[in-house]
Formats: sequence, C-alpha cells, structure tokens
Amino acid sequence: MGYIIKNATLVNEGTTTLASVVINGDRIEKILPGRDALPCAQTNCQIIDAEGLYLIPGIIDEHVHFREPGLTQKADICSESRAAVAGGVTSFMDMPNTNPQTTTQELLQQKFDLAAQKSAANYSFYLGATNDNIDEILKTDPKKVCGIKLFMGSSTGNMLVNEDDALIRLFNEAPCLIAAHCEDEQIIHENTVCCKDLESKGEVVADAGIHPFVRTTEACYKSTSKAVDMATKFGARLHVLHISTKSELTLFRNDIPLKDKKITAETCPHYLIFCDKDYEEKGFAIKCNPAIKMASDREILRIAIVDGHIDTIGTDHAPHLWHEKFTDSYFTAKSGFPSIQNSLDMMLNLYREGIVSLPQIVKLMCHNPAELYQIKQRGFIREGYYADLVLVDLNHEKRIANADMLYKCGWTPYDGMSAKSKVTHTFVNGNLVYHDGIVEDKIFGKQLEFER
Repeated sequence: MGYIIKNATLVNEGTTTLASVVINGDRIEKILPGRDALPCAQTNCQIIDAEGLYLIPGIIDEHVHFREPGLTQKADICSESRAAVAGGVTSFMDMPNTNPQTTTQELLQQKFDLAAQKSAANYSFYLGATNDNIDEILKTDPKKVCGIKLFMGSSTGNMLVNEDDALIRLFNEAPCLIAAHCEDEQIIHENTVCCKDLESKGEVVADAGIHPFVRTTEACYKSTSKAVDMATKFGARLHVLHISTKSELTLFRNDIPLKDKKITAETCPHYLIFCDKDYEEKGFAIKCNPAIKMASDREILRIAIVDGHIDTIGTDHAPHLWHEKFTDSYFTAKSGFPSIQNSLDMMLNLYREGIVSLPQIVKLMCHNPAELYQIKQRGFIREGYYADLVLVDLNHEKRIANADMLYKCGWTPYDGMSAKSKVTHTFVNGNLVYHDGIVEDKIFGKQLEFER
C-alpha cells in the first residue's frame, strides 16, 4: 500500500513550502506543490491529511551506541531503534565499542546481520581502529560501511589508538571517512589523579561538577588539533565528533561548501542545551565524554551550527543503567546517556528560542549527514529517493518523562523538561513505522549504501 501525505509544510533544501508527497513502495514517487494537490490516480493509497504539520526528511543520526552485542542489559538494536523512529530518526550509524569490539570484518558483518533482523530504522556500523588492525581496515568496502571509528582518547580495552605509526598508516590509507573521538588521554589521566588526591585530602568534593575540569578544553583542543594536522598532511577524510568547546571551532572552516570539505565537525544537542551550571541540578545524568563545558562554549556552539563551522548534529546516544550512572562517586559514575528519542525535540526547542531555523535543523540533521557520508538516495525529500519521512506537530507542548521513553534503560537526562513539538508519523522506506505513539514491530529498516 502506498501513501499520499497531503497539505504538509515541507521543510527541505532550504525552503518551506506547502505540498503533497506521494509514496509508492519504498520511494517518493511525486511531490505536488500547493494545497489539496493530489495525483489523478489514487489507487490503493492511504491519504494522510497533514494540515498544520511539518514534513521533513528522516533524521540521520551518525553517532550512536546501541550496545549490541555484549552489553544488551543497557540497550540493544531493537529497543534503541524503536526509540529512534519515535523521535523521527530513520537511519543510524552505530559505534564499535561493544563486546566484542567491532574491529574485524567478521564482527562487523555479525552486527549487520543482527540489525537486519531487529532494527526498525536503517542502519550502518563503524569498524573500530586499533593500534594493530590496519589490515582489517584496508578490507573495508566503502560502499557498504559508513566509516572507521578512531578513539584518540576516552576508550575502553585496546581501542585507544596512540601509536604514531598506527595513526600515520590510518590517516594515509583509510579507505573511507575517519570519525574521531578527540580527547588527550594523558591530560585526562593527570587531572583525574589530581582530583582523587585533592578529594582524599578533603579539598575537593568529586561531584559531577568537576567533570569539565577533568576532561578539559585543553584535552579536547590538543587531540583535535593533532587529528586535523594529520588529516591535512595525509589528505584523509576526517569527521571530528561531539565538538564541545569554542576553541576547537578555530580548527574548522566555514568558507567553503560541505562538498569541498575534507575535515568536518559534529556537535550534539546536549552541548547546545546544557552547560556547567546544569551539573548542580542534573548531576551525573549529564556526565558524558567529552564533558559538557561552560556557558560561553555553549553560546559559541549555538552560533557555529548556523554559520557553518559545525556540519552535523549527532546524538552520541549512549545508554547506561540507572545504578551505573547514579553512584556515590564521580570516579565510578558512567559517562554517557540516552538521547535519540528527544534529539529533534531539543533542536526544535532551540528553533522556538530563535537560535536556529527549521531549514538549518534539517540541513544539520538530514541533508548534511547524507552528503557528508555520501549516503545513497536519503536525507532529502526528492522524487526517486527513499521515502524516509517525518511529520512533526510544532504546536504540541509536552513534558518529557522517563516513563515515556522506549529506551531499555528507562530514563533520560531530559526528564522533566518541556518540548513544544511532537513527532506524529515516521516513515522508513515508505513504511509507516511510527504513529499515534505506536511503533510497528514487524517492519525493519535497510542497510545504508554509500556512493563513494
């Protein structure tokens, strides 16, 4: 069965227009401008009257941790992809720090096989870099894999790549985009030791508020500048994830089109919403790596998503169980939190505040990820493209609550906050997978393809 979405306000490719969209199979068959515009033939089509609603391309979240395999007590592909489509995310790219870590082609394929059986959204997975797996990296098919994940800090196991020879080979030979977590491990280690010593002497209370003083601006800038220098030297395609500081922004350009950039940057909604003052109320709920930093960083990042220094918005969705987050000690509380179900809510709150426009949100969350990763026929509302579409009500105020989250961990750092928007319908490959608060459990997404 096909669908006709009529009288929607399309937000797409920098414009906002009234139109109808015809979905046939998994594709957008026709875009008809104007009110009550309908095709002559309407055989076997369900008509959705979207009067007063906004239609955007499905969000592409390039940065998630769905925890499968091996950490499924926290989250899994099924639970988190259901939360994703409820939040308007139709495609995701999942990170390799699972158990086992995704550092071989065999383990990578196992994750693709799992997603084919479980994921409500479209999917891809990163292969993780280590100091000694360059031969596995070179086997990567750039048309089927979103990228190589490089931890230049804040890693687990042996995924911290800190040997210069390994980094040189990676930046010189990687067959596709390198997505990097950049924090200097030595600086973080020294700051951690210092804080533990001060706490033992009673001079510091190690609560959540010390996080930006452990994982500092200096740690971020030193590591990011090294990654940018190496990518520049070797001509690598580098995408630096979760930028959290104003100082790092000086390393990125906004004077050339995205298609001409080889070095790009992502930030996350939580760096645009929260700042150091929020640790007092939210505590370990907003402890993440890199740390949420000062109000001045937040304000400059808000400018950067508009002026082009920041190219994409990803969530860094990283669930932990309640008891792992809310411990008695800063040093044992896990870093990371779930966020994918509310990422669009938070960005639309910024729209309501006049910080970013609707076309800019769509550019950062839909168009730019598709262009940057060279995803085949997604990220835009175009005839012939996959029908990954989201209808949003911008006149629906709600209170975000843990009880309404679809995450397996059952909580959100946005609990108690207000949102002035609501996802009403989510289509994945032409299938209506979410509507009226219900996820259709027997519809599955597809593996993303890349035009490289």
